[in-house]
Amino acid sequence: MHFARLAIIAVVLCPVLGLAQEMPASDQAPKLEHFDPTMVDRTLDPCQDFYQYACSKWNAANPIPPDQVAWGTASGLQYWNENIVRQALEKASAQTSGRSDFEQKIGDYWQACTDEPQLETAGSRDLKPELERIARMKSKAELADQVAHIHMITPGAWEAGDNQTAAALLGFASQQDYDDASKVVAAIDQGGLALPNRDFYVKDDEKSKDILAKYETHVAKMLTLTGENATQAAGDAKTVIAIETAMARAHMDNVARRDPKNVNNKMSFEQIQALTPSFDWKKYTADIGAPASAPHYLVSTPGFFKELEVLIQQHSVADWQVYLRWQLVHGSAPYLSKAFVDENWEFFAHTLFGAKQQLPRWRRCVRAADRDLGMALGRAYVAAAFPPSSKERTVGVVHDVEHALDQDITTLDWMQPATKEQAKIKLHAIEDKIGYPNQWRDYSSVTITRTSYLNNVREATVFEFHRQLGKIGKPVDRSEWTMTPPTINAYYDPQLNTINFPAGILQPPFFDAGTDDAVNYGAIGMVVGHEITHGFDDQGRKFDAQGNLRDWWTAADAKAYDERDECIADEYTQEIPEAGVKQNGHLTQGEDTADNGGLRIAFMALTNKLQTTSKSLDEKDGSGWTPRQKFFLSYANEWCQQYRPELSSTVVLTNPHSIPKYRVNNVVANMPEFQQAFSCKAGTPMVRAKQCRVW
Repeated sequence: MHFARLAIIAVVLCPVLGLAQEMPASDQAPKLEHFDPTMVDRTLDPCQDFYQYACSKWNAANPIPPDQVAWGTASGLQYWNENIVRQALEKASAQTSGRSDFEQKIGDYWQACTDEPQLETAGSRDLKPELERIARMKSKAELADQVAHIHMITPGAWEAGDNQTAAALLGFASQQDYDDASKVVAAIDQGGLALPNRDFYVKDDEKSKDILAKYETHVAKMLTLTGENATQAAGDAKTVIAIETAMARAHMDNVARRDPKNVNNKMSFEQIQALTPSFDWKKYTADIGAPASAPHYLVSTPGFFKELEVLIQQHSVADWQVYLRWQLVHGSAPYLSKAFVDENWEFFAHTLFGAKQQLPRWRRCVRAADRDLGMALGRAYVAAAFPPSSKERTVGVVHDVEHALDQDITTLDWMQPATKEQAKIKLHAIEDKIGYPNQWRDYSSVTITRTSYLNNVREATVFEFHRQLGKIGKPVDRSEWTMTPPTINAYYDPQLNTINFPAGILQPPFFDAGTDDAVNYGAIGMVVGHEITHGFDDQGRKFDAQGNLRDWWTAADAKAYDERDECIADEYTQEIPEAGVKQNGHLTQGEDTADNGGLRIAFMALTNKLQTTSKSLDEKDGSGWTPRQKFFLSYANEWCQQYRPELSSTVVLTNPHSIPKYRVNNVVANMPEFQQAFSCKAGTPMVRAKQCRVW
């Protein structure tokens, strides 16, 4: 399991399954959203509900469009970023001669994806050979071969998530070793589910039962599109539900997965095979091209694989053929004809997340191209949108925030000198990656044509899976990025001890070269602080400066940390009325700690910045606001965002990030600096009686 890809991501857009804020179906480009203090609703009291004070007018003026599940101040930026990528794709597609290898690939990929008449003519043509392959399966001894093949042609087997690897049966990848971060080892994860996590299968409340019933209907409809009759498809859907539910019961829950000690299970190849004697691991690893041997494997959930053996024994060959057919169709649906695409959207986007209308095809194709060829496409984005001056100013903000955390560590009254020394060693060892990688990825071995979108996705999948597996046993590549340049997000990697800010987020409203420091430090400064704090949250603090899973804390300081962090977990364990479910503060503990610490050290950085120019935090400018107030308003502004209720409930149950309202109100309620900014009195909702603070 890729712990380094789990609880490290800021997720400044919609934090579920790659969904993000969108533009209306009209495709009419808005202006980039700049911070505008006139959008504040001065009829409200900031000390009662700061999120509503800062965001209610904006949210009312910007309802969620029908093809979206979320909508916020970064919507225009998302559209703008995608248009830059679109222009590069369209230009390459329109060229008829003299194209470079890269231009041929991105141009033909775009053509195959956007050619809807060709997609309709193809129908499920390119899927049929794979369905026939499954139909030829004669015994359960072939299960490993079939799973390996599906992993090679449908994206995601190497991508562990907060809850599971969203791939058939299991996940297989490379990752840094927990105990020796200089080594790359093989990692095996729980998987097998098409729904977001185990709770969707095992919870017995009426809402969960209703979703599972609708999911069963969806599976049946998808199978009928492959040629099954309705009766057979209905029976097969029940088989899928039975198998996936049994897998879900064997899954480690998402709170337990947050502790790296729980997933740091070293096993030999022989031990893995002993867990699941009926699954031919030798055949599987050979088929996917993994190294023939390894010193050890990291197995996230040994108990899952033990139960998987029971499942393999219990179900017939025919049952496993049904499961494999479903996984194949589910993984291929977005790249097939309209009937498959529509039914896939109907359940996952509409039923689960509340979308009322599909995205236009061009936006779906931009996102697919970014996933499959994104590091190369990123070059065009950087050239158009991220000048050296923006990088230089961002680097300055990063250094200011890092210095502020150094100051904070120095003055902490609960941490002893020995632990402070180690904390500073780790802080000073953090590598800052800003904008884009130093070397661009080479896609020359990927074969892309204009004739089959599905086959193009498969080619890219094979390339990426082999690229990931090729790292096993080799030195760690510290220069690698896991996000493409146009991405509106950021992350901290605890095993590389790096913070990473793609060029896509270094734009308004997060970073604005034309505005003042108070606004920028409240927005991008907080995101920087958030990511740095991840190195010292309840997960990140368990890794040392070199990225090894090592306890560098004194027992007394670890206890003091846990007491303070438990305050955060208690605060965020709360009913979420707009979602209709209760949030588990231990699931969101790391992200909430990073939000609280990030905003506090960003404010310290702004204070230092203004002192160097003899400017006051509390002197009003021409608009009537002080820098102190604008800092907090800018922070709230980047979280002015609405979710559909269906999405909100899924986020609360599955995602380690709190939803926007609570990422604003719960944080500022812990800060005396906010209380001072808006003259809030003790006892008001935005002044907690017991203010939580770790960093």
